[in-house]
Amino acid sequence: MLKIAVAGVGGISGAHIPCWQEMNETELTAICDIRPEQMEKYDGVKKYTDLDEMLDQEHIDILDICLPTYLHADTAVKAMDRGIHVLCEKPVSLKKEDAVRVYEAARKNNVRFMVAHVLRFWREYVFVKEIYDSGKYGKLLSGNMSRIGVRPKWSWDNWMMDENRSGLVPFDLHIHDLDYMVYVFGKPVNVTCFRAQHPQQDYLNVTYQFGDFFINSEAAWYDSPYPFTASFRFQFEKAVIAMEGGKLTVYEQSGNIYDLQDNGEKKDTGSINLPKSDAYANEIRYFTECVLSGKNADIVKPWELETVIDILHTL
Repeated sequence: MLKIAVAGVGGISGAHIPCWQEMNETELTAICDIRPEQMEKYDGVKKYTDLDEMLDQEHIDILDICLPTYLHADTAVKAMDRGIHVLCEKPVSLKKEDAVRVYEAARKNNVRFMVAHVLRFWREYVFVKEIYDSGKYGKLLSGNMSRIGVRPKWSWDNWMMDENRSGLVPFDLHIHDLDYMVYVFGKPVNVTCFRAQHPQQDYLNVTYQFGDFFINSEAAWYDSPYPFTASFRFQFEKAVIAMEGGKLTVYEQSGNIYDLQDNGEKKDTGSINLPKSDAYANEIRYFTECVLSGKNADIVKPWELETVIDILHTL
């Protein structure tokens, strides 16, 4: 059984920790955060407020890094130099050279490393990739992707509102959709960006051109209680596929309309037979299988990370 430790017990760790606890192949043995109160609700695991002490005291197979962005690369290299496999929250860093550095550390130490870009494991986004790759509905003509919400006032030391530490909306929020685009469609040939930046707000509207189609994407932190929403709409020659209001729908040229059912069962002729899944559990299970089999986590490739960082710096 693989022994797991989590560094950083903030927002995203709440999605990761239950996944590690529920898997048969893993045992969550330790967690670490400089704020003891953040760890109080987790029983049956050792708790540390110092990362080096945890790495010294525990025999860890996998370290799950859920720390602030600016700590990702150094922490990953430190763990891999000890022979520990690393799953690291996105983004890997604000610097492209760090993306190179972490993969060099993984190769040098013969360990597995992966950045947790969760949309690659999110069933609605997986579905669109499968449709695009298969050509089922013909060529892709256009797309729209949106990810907007309230500015993150809750982060420790307000680090997320510090551009030097988080990269703000481009690196913390928009990166989800851009990474997905690069993963599925490759590197865009042209990027046009409009940005409305204010001390307490940050909004992006970007158009990416991919040869014979384009995708418009928006991302925002508003300084008002706007509810978080993530959506997309892709126009193919023979169908429109949209995720709106948390529901995936396929509108076929023929007039048929199909909805994605939560339980994966075909209740009627208007349902898509796809299983319900937890994207965070999917990515953690995938990485665990890579560690157990000794295979690299190639679903996320270094060139994709470097391409995304390069583009984000132009926005």
